[in-house]
Amino acid sequence: MKNILKLGVTLALYATAACVGLAFVYTGTSSTISARQAADLQVALKDLFPEADRFQDITGSVISPDPTVSFQSQYTAWRDSTLNGMAIQVSGPSYGGDIKALVGIRADGVISRVKILEHADTPGLGANAASSSYYVDKANRITFTDQFMNKSIHDSFEVKQDVQVITAATVTSRAVSTLVKTTALAFQAWNNGEGAAQ
Repeated sequence: MKNILKLGVTLALYATAACVGLAFVYTGTSSTISARQAADLQVALKDLFPEADRFQDITGSVISPDPTVSFQSQYTAWRDSTLNGMAIQVSGPSYGGDIKALVGIRADGVISRVKILEHADTPGLGANAASSSYYVDKANRITFTDQFMNKSIHDSFEVKQDVQVITAATVTSRAVSTLVKTTALAFQAWNNGEGAAQ
């Protein structure tokens, strides 16, 4: 009995030491991770709006009209005092879990670009949504997300209609299209003064 008690105390001490060590590591690296994520976001925003000279964080100002789609960070893009557009980090359900994207919409209501940030969909199938080497239009070298560029917010964003599907990945194709369409509807409402958070 004494040996079992001694072993239990020893294990408890090791577990405590490991937890304390992990807490110190997390505390020491969390600010570095946050800084890296912020830098990555700035690069992504600049990719959506290369002509912008500043981005204003308006997170919480735009609401999603679809309860299955959530909005995270929201930014307006500016060049001097002119609004270039808006970028919204958006997520919603897909085949392998939530898929997260950054959708840019120009002030004139045209999609500037869509970037897939995170996904857990099947490699070689749904994962092709984020691939820079998988083309839905091989002749013109158009990737899945490229096809959204220059679409109007008034387009239908319907798979197999105005959105080309990823081969054998209809669920992923539909999920990304839903994210873009929801963002477009939210931008339209915000632009009309109807979609601001209360």
